[in-house]
Amino acid sequence: MPEALAAAAPWHVRHRFLLGFALLSLLMGTSIGLAKVTTSLYALALGTRGGWLGAIAAAQSVGILLTALPIGLWAERLGPARLFVAGSLAGGALYLALPAVPAPAYLLVLTALTGVIMPARFVSLQMVFMAMLQQIGSAHAGWQRAAHMSGMFLIGPLATAGVIAHLGHAGSFWLVAALFVLTALLSPPVLRQAPTAAPRAASGRTTWREVLRELLRSPQARSLAAMEASIQALNMFHTFFIVVIAVQSLQASPVAAGALVSLQGGSFIAALLCLGGWVARHERRGTLAGIGLVLLALLCLSQSPHAAGLAVGSVLQGIGLGLLEIQVLTQLARLGQQIGLGRVAGLNALVGPGGALLGGLLGGAIGGWLGLQLSFTLFMPLFVALGWASWRRQRRDQAAFSS
Repeated sequence: MPEALAAAAPWHVRHRFLLGFALLSLLMGTSIGLAKVTTSLYALALGTRGGWLGAIAAAQSVGILLTALPIGLWAERLGPARLFVAGSLAGGALYLALPAVPAPAYLLVLTALTGVIMPARFVSLQMVFMAMLQQIGSAHAGWQRAAHMSGMFLIGPLATAGVIAHLGHAGSFWLVAALFVLTALLSPPVLRQAPTAAPRAASGRTTWREVLRELLRSPQARSLAAMEASIQALNMFHTFFIVVIAVQSLQASPVAAGALVSLQGGSFIAALLCLGGWVARHERRGTLAGIGLVLLALLCLSQSPHAAGLAVGSVLQGIGLGLLEIQVLTQLARLGQQIGLGRVAGLNALVGPGGALLGGLLGGAIGGWLGLQLSFTLFMPLFVALGWASWRRQRRDQAAFSS
């Protein structure tokens, strides 16, 4: 009887956790997107150039790479809800203090510190979402990432110019701090619904190095890490360099070139929101379909002599990477139930930014020699290898199940 009543309840009542979690992720992504663009514009306003500008751009990513795995372990010991609140308040304090000293060195240090504590927020968030995925259904596996990306790459960056025009750079940083505090205040009712909100029993002697060795010994963890790093590397390469390719090589207008980034990001987010059900019903085909779409996209992006071809490739890439991301998030949740949700969330927080950093470096290192557009072909053997490994693993799993 209770199950029948629950099924008859309106959609928004049945999915209260999912909607609350999506709102929390959207606010969190918006604060990060606003912070990233404001930091870049503030650095330019300070007259920052050359190596200092590059160091500031990379500082937050480096901080995330240093602390992602240790924070995953702390999330298991302390509970993700408390860690999320602590990280949000600490991040808010840093952004509140960031415009206090108008100097590039000060900006670099505080940006690096925000990176150090940032995993406390998104590792905790993903840990809770993975724990609840069995209840809300794998069809919604991409919703948290979609909401976060919508804020980070659409709402936050689009709002930055207006915010700075009315509040200045300092006011924009203070608004970021307010959003951090707001997410801390809104998070407890959402995050404490998950079964992992209670601290996980863990040995005090376990270190992040031991956790890393444990993860590296797991074939599934290695496979998922390689897929996530590849997804984020290609995402970042496209975001960084597609505008340059369109403007310099194909003589597209800046508006048309910027639209290519929006097309790829929008199709990626749409896939995360809309294709989870199909992936859940056709799990074995999902990865291969995603790989096939990505390879077709890379062919368009690397060979097309017209902006229209780049647009088609951008849409195909977004959909293909979205399919692969849904698979990764679903399988990470399953793996986390076996070896620890916090350490798996920490692994994802480590390899995602690591892959994005490599994607950006690839364009800078290879683009001048091979050409930025042809550099898309370098991703083709990588995704072929990922598809082949996935197909073999599925065949092994099917053979084991049959026997």
